[in-house]
Amino acid sequence: MNKTIEDLANRWLKRKPDGLSALENRVLQSTLERTTISKDTNKAVAFHQTFGDRLADTIARIGGSWSFILTFIAFLILWTAGNVWLLTRDAFDPYPFIFLNLVLSMVAALQAPVIMMAQNRQTERDRIDAAHDYEVNLKAEIEIMALHEKLDELRHSQIIGMRDEIARLAEQVKRIDEVLSKQRTSS
Repeated sequence: MNKTIEDLANRWLKRKPDGLSALENRVLQSTLERTTISKDTNKAVAFHQTFGDRLADTIARIGGSWSFILTFIAFLILWTAGNVWLLTRDAFDPYPFIFLNLVLSMVAALQAPVIMMAQNRQTERDRIDAAHDYEVNLKAEIEIMALHEKLDELRHSQIIGMRDEIARLAEQVKRIDEVLSKQRTSS
């Protein structure tokens, strides 16, 4: 039984082939060819990342960790302790720590856009994952519908076979009954 994308689109998606998206066409084509459609989207995304993308992701990963926060708190404590108690007269950044404020502002000014770039890329990855999940789910749904259809056909052919067998057995019982009736009447 040769099926086409048009047959599958009409049967399972209840749409004409010209109303299908490229993704749906790809799913139906893979169904016809009996090929898998799932893939590792992480590999595809990693392949297209530039050095800057990887660096931004690493900075965002480190900057958003507890180890970074705790290390930065330790740095701030050392800075203030060093400038208040240890260096009292010769402090390179005396209270109110203007140089520390400048350093913190520069770190925040640089870190915020890098984290936003990483979040934008993560959003794009999520979009790619969602489209791929839809593709895999659609393929699974179509395969399940095809299995149900095959089971229904199998059940239907079994019922027809049993009906024919019952009719044949009924005919045999009828013949046996006729033979027995003739034997009773002749004896």
